[in-house]
Amino acid sequence: MHIMVIGAAGMIGRKLVAALVANGELGGRPIETLTLADIVAPPAPEFGGTVETVAADLSGENVAAGLVARRPDLIFHLAAVVSGEAEAEFEKGYRVNLDGTRALFDAIRLEGVREPYCPKVVFTSSIVVYGEPLPETIEDTYFLTPLTSYGTQKAIGELLLADYSRRGFFDGIGIRLPTISIRPGKPNQAASGFFSSILREPLIGQEAVLPVEESVRHWFASPRAATGFLLHAAEIDTAPLGFRRSLTMPGLAATVGEEIEALRRVVGEKAVKLIRREPNPAVAKIIAGWPQTFNARRASALGFRAETSFDEIIRVHIEDELQNTLPV
Repeated sequence: MHIMVIGAAGMIGRKLVAALVANGELGGRPIETLTLADIVAPPAPEFGGTVETVAADLSGENVAAGLVARRPDLIFHLAAVVSGEAEAEFEKGYRVNLDGTRALFDAIRLEGVREPYCPKVVFTSSIVVYGEPLPETIEDTYFLTPLTSYGTQKAIGELLLADYSRRGFFDGIGIRLPTISIRPGKPNQAASGFFSSILREPLIGQEAVLPVEESVRHWFASPRAATGFLLHAAEIDTAPLGFRRSLTMPGLAATVGEEIEALRRVVGEKAVKLIRREPNPAVAKIIAGWPQTFNARRASALGFRAETSFDEIIRVHIEDELQNTLPV
């Protein structure tokens, strides 16, 4: 089996590649070849099969065609400009998140014209394809009304995924990721980044800034759960999806205040005192239009699973990223 991961240098991409290498197979088929692509060449893992790393900008001329010419059996498309950056840099967001996605999908279509080819494609979307007006709990069938450029780009990607799958160019499945928390590493330009930083930094004894009110509610899953979503999406039969190819992933609805209380329960008051309140109206405005609670019944029925408490999410981070060692 030949698997291509586009966006393999990112946080979720690295975790996905590590899981693929550790498993050595997917859906009962041995993994023989890995092609790992990103805007910068991803690190090559130790792997018993063939590994190729590629520096590639999907929106560049003929770049997508060059990648697809390798004819992978399965393509994970994770590459994207994050929400805050897509909002701040309009042209870049559309070039990467929309033009790059369209280039990839069309390259697959054209490769199939040359010789029959129909790979499976796992596309990472986001819950921010939904925007106001919103019901209290959002079903998968609720209409898409994104209120950010990033959400709009992902919503268009979902529509393209469904249409190209309907036409038989590839077998696509889209997974709408919750906000991933706790993200390891340094803060990025995602508007949602503070949801992780108010936990991640205090866990290592550093101060964190909270830019919104504690009453803000959102939908979360851990990086471990996100990796599991991707692997499961690659393995399942897509026939039950019909023409609705994108699924909202299971997650945990919680307020910022509930995050902080979980931090207090797991590691104590000393960590909580490292959170500094510093309102940021720009971030608050973006977050205000985001959905808060979902009923992910379609994904749950297909076997997708996530955490059920923020205590669990914090413990996953301590185990996976801090090796069960806390300086606080």
